[in-house]
Amino acid sequence: MDYLIQLTDVVVSYPAEDGGEKSVLENIDLRIRPREFVSLVGPTGCGKSTVLRLLLGSQFPTSGTVLFDGRPVRHIDRHRGIVFQKYGLFPHLSVLDNITFGPELEQLNLWNRIFKYATQKYWQVVREQRELARDLITRIGLAPGDCEKFPFELSGGMRQRVAIAQSLIMRPRLLMMDEAFGALDESTREEMQLLLLEEWEKNDMTVIFVTHNVAEALFLGTRVIGLSQHWEDEDGRPAKGARIVVDAESGGKHPKPTSYKYSPEFNALLQKIREDVLDPTQRTRLCEFNLSHRDALRD
Repeated sequence: MDYLIQLTDVVVSYPAEDGGEKSVLENIDLRIRPREFVSLVGPTGCGKSTVLRLLLGSQFPTSGTVLFDGRPVRHIDRHRGIVFQKYGLFPHLSVLDNITFGPELEQLNLWNRIFKYATQKYWQVVREQRELARDLITRIGLAPGDCEKFPFELSGGMRQRVAIAQSLIMRPRLLMMDEAFGALDESTREEMQLLLLEEWEKNDMTVIFVTHNVAEALFLGTRVIGLSQHWEDEDGRPAKGARIVVDAESGGKHPKPTSYKYSPEFNALLQKIREDVLDPTQRTRLCEFNLSHRDALRD
């Protein structure tokens, strides 16, 4: 089986004020297959966003290798999209223009930049992408009349939904989401969860979803990875950096019905991951990590 993503012996560290090194990630080994939906959870400061930046190509490991489709990740490209918790919209563009900016920019090679007003193919692509964008605008819960509004005319939750649509319209092979639903109210959050699952199924994407909400992680993901700096080795020495302490199936069929959130299986797994990953008083020994997923790697 070919893996879409492979991290091998990845270490990320920074110079510390005392002249030493501050370790963020320590010996991260991870393999992800195409079309997986991976939820990534962990306490604040454990390096979840760092993992996403490594995969995006905006940061590089201190040591180790990061491969995407068998090739080292050296730069950002359109096959790996990301949505951050803080929306990044262009303030001078309308909602419609913000969403179509990426696919339209792809068509603007030098020739089209010079002759775009006379290029039939360019305008055909523009029309197609705008139709897709209008459909997405409705599906993310905005009204057709919101197409021509500017970001300052939208609420924070509406702006975040537009940012999500920006990434979805690009149909990347890997979609990464860094607390992307954190600013949404509960009702809108559930709507976006269902939309994301629908897009994941329809477009054969691989998704890595970072969240502090373990219930959300279990509901959305086919696989849950817990990253934590709260662990110790077999001799009781504390961790220097975060490692994968949980790598397990999320349980249930996928996509899961919303009723699964209230099942005994769901709640038992929820409590277990909270203890193993998020509780700083539970310092799991290296040999006790829950690496039960078929693709998990153990030293």
